[in-house]
Amino acid sequence: MKNLITLLLCTLLVSVHGGFVMGMGTKDGSEQWGYVQVRPKAHMFWWHYKSPYRVEDPSRPWPIILWLQGGPGASGVGIGNFQEIGPLDNFLNPRSSTWLRKADLLFVDNPVGTGYSFVEDDNAYVKTDEEAATDLTTLLRKLFNKNEQLQKSPLYVVAESYGGKYAVTLGLSIVKAMKAGHLKLKFGGVALGDSWISPEDYVFSWGPLLKDLSRLDNNGLAKSNKLAKQIRHQIKAGQFVNATDSWGNLEDVIIAGSNSVDFYNFMLDAANDPLEATATSLQSSKAATSFQKYSTYLGASRKFTPGGDGDVRTLMNGAIKAKLRIIPKNVTWGGQSGNVFASLSGDFMKPRIDEVDELLKNRVNVTVYNGQVDLICATKGTEAWVEKLKWEGLKTFLSLDKKPLYCESDTIVATKGFVRSYKNLHFYWILGAGHFVPVDQPCVTLKMIGDITQSPN
Repeated sequence: MKNLITLLLCTLLVSVHGGFVMGMGTKDGSEQWGYVQVRPKAHMFWWHYKSPYRVEDPSRPWPIILWLQGGPGASGVGIGNFQEIGPLDNFLNPRSSTWLRKADLLFVDNPVGTGYSFVEDDNAYVKTDEEAATDLTTLLRKLFNKNEQLQKSPLYVVAESYGGKYAVTLGLSIVKAMKAGHLKLKFGGVALGDSWISPEDYVFSWGPLLKDLSRLDNNGLAKSNKLAKQIRHQIKAGQFVNATDSWGNLEDVIIAGSNSVDFYNFMLDAANDPLEATATSLQSSKAATSFQKYSTYLGASRKFTPGGDGDVRTLMNGAIKAKLRIIPKNVTWGGQSGNVFASLSGDFMKPRIDEVDELLKNRVNVTVYNGQVDLICATKGTEAWVEKLKWEGLKTFLSLDKKPLYCESDTIVATKGFVRSYKNLHFYWILGAGHFVPVDQPCVTLKMIGDITQSPN
């Protein structure tokens, strides 16, 4: 472990601008990271990994995946990287299923205030998904426009949970910026993993699903449906902050009626979830106290005692912060995340189905994937919002049969999922996976991401 930490600390200064360190990296060039000031007093942190598995194929360029975490306020640099798809796990051991096997990885702490990203003024927090997309587009311009090497690789925006709302608004912002000549890159498409695209459809899925699974009785179902109808009314009336409050009340009803079912894997009780329930996305709580609960979990895996070797918060504020060397001393990883959630409370329950439609209309590749046993963004809810799309190819898409997915590494042939594709819309059903799909089913997910990115490897 000591040798690994020593290696991690062997970094090289890349550039300095205006007295602020803008970027650093490893001596071999395999990693680079830094800050982009996306607006005055708003600083966004990024970390780019170059894949050691890169294959040069002119007909199928090596891709880059931009990973967007959920929350709002969860850190892609910390959670997506060390708990899901990056090269090392949160013990700093190599991850055999890292997505670097199929692409380069770009992690961003988005929106500003998340993870290592920070603001110098409370007025600099974003209040809408569109504002977050504008900041991300600014970051991409800074990274891609003067880097011809990056421009050769198609960029795929892959998101989890609330990150899906960032992904579709960013996707449209990318299309607009490219058409205007303000952004130079190859846009491969977006992938929405267990994404909070239509809050209304998800809250309506919880009660019936849990009733069918014997986790709720008729009384619990009636209470759930009553609150879901209230949320629908509030969304239609544009009362989005009230809808966020009601969402928290509904989660409390679900927790009480199901004896604390795990929102990230409905086959489990919340206390038995092997992955930290926080890290990625939506948390059980009322709006007034939502991040108080959220922050108590953020970064601390339920597998491990907080403060132990596997505690992501300790890792990010300890060894990783020491490695990076450019995180301001007064910035604590995740220290402003509660403010991020609070600032976006008015956008939290807004649907983004129209944005998905607009991406499809612009011929952007859109992939939807969902874990079978997720509750918070249940497949039942995902299928419901997909069926609301106005895209001209939807009827044909829905008429097609699903195709099974397998893992070649399995000793016993078993169905791991299904996929359906038509034109630029693709849907993956991942069996046995909860909210954190790459963690629960790493083999089939790696195969899926290779297909999405058309990776030559």
